[in-house]
Amino acid sequence: MNSRALYQYFKFSIAFCFGIIIYSSCAFRTIKRAKGIEYFKADSVRNITKQQLNVFSPGKQNEKKDVLIFIHGGNWNSGKRSLYNFLGTRMARKGIVTVIIDYPLSPKATYKEMALVSAASVKWVKENISAYGGNPEKIFISGHSAGGHLAALVSLDNEFFDSLHADNPIKGTILIDAGALDMYTYLKQENFDEGHTYLKTFTTDPNIWRKASPVYYLHQGMPLFLVYQGGKTYPFIKETNEIFMSKLLPLAPSTNYHILKGKKHVAMITQFFNPWNPRYKEIINFMESVK
Repeated sequence: MNSRALYQYFKFSIAFCFGIIIYSSCAFRTIKRAKGIEYFKADSVRNITKQQLNVFSPGKQNEKKDVLIFIHGGNWNSGKRSLYNFLGTRMARKGIVTVIIDYPLSPKATYKEMALVSAASVKWVKENISAYGGNPEKIFISGHSAGGHLAALVSLDNEFFDSLHADNPIKGTILIDAGALDMYTYLKQENFDEGHTYLKTFTTDPNIWRKASPVYYLHQGMPLFLVYQGGKTYPFIKETNEIFMSKLLPLAPSTNYHILKGKKHVAMITQFFNPWNPRYKEIINFMESVK
């Protein structure tokens, strides 16, 4: 081996070892998990069963950490928080207190019960997260697909916090290939049978479709947004995201809007299995930038 090749090998070895050290310090950083915490008691009047959440927090803390609430997707009729524990674990190891919630599903619940419960999870976090090392003054909310719709809706429409006699404490909202950002426009152009799953969630009333659509609640002073869209996502999501962004950007021109080339809808969330995915750094930088 000549001197140049030896030098290149030496550089590679040092870089590799350094990478292993960095990975180990992150991947095996201790975290705390608290699972199955009841945040919404059963409500027989609204026909909502009790709802629970999981909290993931860094093991060692010198100060209160930013908080991220995540709402899972699943077409409003499926999914559960336990499937996303990997996200809570990875975010906690990166210094973010992360809360993964369940919410009532269609057809037993409409979008309105889902949004109310999602807002209740934010209220619970505001009141309790300091006990888990989180900063109640730095609460962010995120969701994928149907969860992105709910995250956007409770961020923008204070009706749900008002019904809980609480202020909206959300500082920022991270949408990951969110659905139904303009459900009114989408359902108006479709002709679904009455039994279609979307109509079970959003009813057959166009006035309610509009009330369920986050795009109609955009306003000055709203929480800041970070928006991700898959380049190969479903047409429904692509169309409603584009409508949403066309209304959002004039109000908040500095909004970060990322279209991820080649990414399909499911891959928009499974990409977070990779602890080195650049989305983590982008999300954390976004959270840190919000005062």
